[in-house]
Amino acid sequence: MRMVSTMARPADVSRDVWGTITGTGRRSGPARWSLAEETPVAILVNGEHFAVVMATPADLEDFALGFAMNEGIVRDPSGLLRLAIAEAADGFVVNLRVSEEDAFRGEARRRNLPARASCGICGAQTLAAAVPALPKVRGILPRTEAVLSAFAAFPGFQDMRRENRSTHAAALCDADGTILVVREDIGRHSALDKVAGAAARLGPDVSRCFLLLSSRIGFEMVQKAAAIGVPFVAAASAPSGLSLRVAAEAGLTLAVAAEGALMIFDHLTVEEPAA
Repeated sequence: MRMVSTMARPADVSRDVWGTITGTGRRSGPARWSLAEETPVAILVNGEHFAVVMATPADLEDFALGFAMNEGIVRDPSGLLRLAIAEAADGFVVNLRVSEEDAFRGEARRRNLPARASCGICGAQTLAAAVPALPKVRGILPRTEAVLSAFAAFPGFQDMRRENRSTHAAALCDADGTILVVREDIGRHSALDKVAGAAARLGPDVSRCFLLLSSRIGFEMVQKAAAIGVPFVAAASAPSGLSLRVAAEAGLTLAVAAEGALMIFDHLTVEEPAA
């Protein structure tokens, strides 16, 4: 395999940002947090769009080969004749050069990919389609005590997880921290989709609600939260750098549980806020 990279330097895989840490009986103040990056990676096969996936931009050559083998485009590393990696305006482009026979077999896999991509992004076939502009969100932010109270009650609503220890959960809560709806699924995206459906049926004023997630806040979770219309999302794991940027653009505030407190990413900055 011949590999060609036009990247001038290794991509950033994390970034430090500042937010506010706050919690019951705890002094609030600025705090620094290191966020993992995620970025769209467009996969081309012989120059034709195959798929876009979200990934941390490290070890992309290993990712490209593994993707090609796992998706059945090539059977072994010798099938990948050439691999080219380039940085684009909105992410990265990986072009796999394979035989015509392998490209034909990969085409059948490409047609099935969107149906298997539960996140709604990994089935996209162009970088532009992977990160669309999100709707603007407005609403009331909950008090820290309300979010921590909901977090404390959250496990008690996860019946599936108590049985199988493997499912994710998403919850819609009112501004006082009362959990209105909890949905569980093996996929975190599907759990949130179920909450969206329940919210649409039940009709609460989502501008006065917030979401709890048992997972991390990936970009696709921000995308779904903005579509629901909630102004605040708190999760068990931190957002990615991309999630924070697009959430800020949409007016959505993100937070993560931090040892009995909340780390609130209420301002997108890489510098310590002035005292």
